[in-house]
Amino acid sequence: MKLTRREAITRFAAAASAAGLARDLRASAVPAILPGPFEPTRDSLKRYQAPEWFRDAKFGIWAHWGPQSAAEYGDWYARNIYIQGHRQNNYHVAKYGHPSKFGHKDIIPTWKAEKFDPDLLMSMYKKAGAKYFVSMGVHHDNFDMWDSKLNPWNVAKMGPKRDVVGQFQKAAHREGMRFGVSEHLAVSYHWFQTSHGADKEGDLKGVPYDGADPKYASLYHETHEVPKGGPWSEENVPKKWKEHYFLRIKDLIDQYQPDLMYTDGPIFFGDYGVALMAHHYNVVAKKYGGKEDAVWANKGKNDCVNGTCLLDLERGVVDRIWSEPWQTDTCIGNWHYDKEAEYKTPKFVIDMLVDIVSRNGNLLLNFPLPSSGMLDPQELSVLDGITRWMAVNSEAIYSTRPWKVFGEGPSTIVDAKQRDTSHHQAGAFNERNRKSFSAEDIRYTQKGNALYVFSMGWPDKQAKIAGLALGGPNGAGKVSNVELLGYKGKLTWNQDASGLSVDMPPDKPSDHAIVMKVIGA
Repeated sequence: MKLTRREAITRFAAAASAAGLARDLRASAVPAILPGPFEPTRDSLKRYQAPEWFRDAKFGIWAHWGPQSAAEYGDWYARNIYIQGHRQNNYHVAKYGHPSKFGHKDIIPTWKAEKFDPDLLMSMYKKAGAKYFVSMGVHHDNFDMWDSKLNPWNVAKMGPKRDVVGQFQKAAHREGMRFGVSEHLAVSYHWFQTSHGADKEGDLKGVPYDGADPKYASLYHETHEVPKGGPWSEENVPKKWKEHYFLRIKDLIDQYQPDLMYTDGPIFFGDYGVALMAHHYNVVAKKYGGKEDAVWANKGKNDCVNGTCLLDLERGVVDRIWSEPWQTDTCIGNWHYDKEAEYKTPKFVIDMLVDIVSRNGNLLLNFPLPSSGMLDPQELSVLDGITRWMAVNSEAIYSTRPWKVFGEGPSTIVDAKQRDTSHHQAGAFNERNRKSFSAEDIRYTQKGNALYVFSMGWPDKQAKIAGLALGGPNGAGKVSNVELLGYKGKLTWNQDASGLSVDMPPDKPSDHAIVMKVIGA
């Protein structure tokens, strides 16, 4: 007997209730979630707090990887190949052919990941000091990086034909690292409409791209008008897509139970996004015997206030110590692998890490994997630089908290345009304006009875820390001992009303920032 939609919903609601799922579908369009500490309401989410494991971890590594990496020509490749004259369109036409004949669907089979070794990658990331690892779950290209139950366009069935999220998860757990997954799915509905267009000039003017073929609507979506707000707008998104988004991401959470979820944007689609967040928190709480240990990193300007979630800033650093923990996500190059990209130096990364931690934040750093699935030689060199620095100085990073001030020196001067007046989004995308730190730039962290003082360059014979002046504005106590991490000898130092002066040994113990462990301050 065929059921009406109302009858089907009623029966499913009854079954959900019998199974102990904490929702009544007759009262809401949002499907059921797992019961637990959080209800699928914003009021319930207000009491959320970031767990201690995240506050202690400080440093995570991310693999922004998928079929858009196959061409090795940068981020948003699946969208931009359908924009005539775009750098990636020109490259695609020259290498593969016109997107009316060879589009993103045809790129997918070329992605083989023949050198992908998640255990080797994870062992290197752990050695480099990462305490958590984040796998790409699904990008705007609507391709799932797990064995998806709801999307035929997934990595277990196409391309490498391996459950990438699952294999990354197992590798992270073997190394004792926390595991996370990023999702960028919601905007795909509008983002991919470039694939429904056609060239505006030239020999193939007006010939539809492959996304216009209804046969591939499960990947490219149906043809529709993109609102004036652009691909990130939630206008004109049909209910069926919102429901599908909810169920897809819920499947990801249910199968892999990640400790951390990351959304590339705000809480999408109202109650659907709120319910997903509550479901994730409850799933992780159940995994840890009731302990509320989950993180959902979110970019919403007004979402992560009064609890709710963890605020994430893309490619930027806030202007002061924030009372609540937060996260910067950035990349050593471009988000998806680009063979023409210029990479950040190890010093740039270390400068950002220390600066972020001093302001109560974490750094999530993307190493974009090439098509093969193995880091290129230059990436390995950057990773090695981080590894060597962490081997000496990680004590001053992990499980620390901010001091009274985050630092001093020229780099503490903030441009008015970047000053955080809203406590939300100011600070995002400001890394491009960062200048290289020097020995004049000082940063602080603290743990137990130790104050860690970072000199962000090698001082000329003597380090001078004005912030530790006796009777100074920071209220520094009388120092009883000073050590230099990585140096076994005794240091000569003096503290007075002008600050703390520390004579440096002849050789620096590590490249980039050096760390003085100060007791008593």
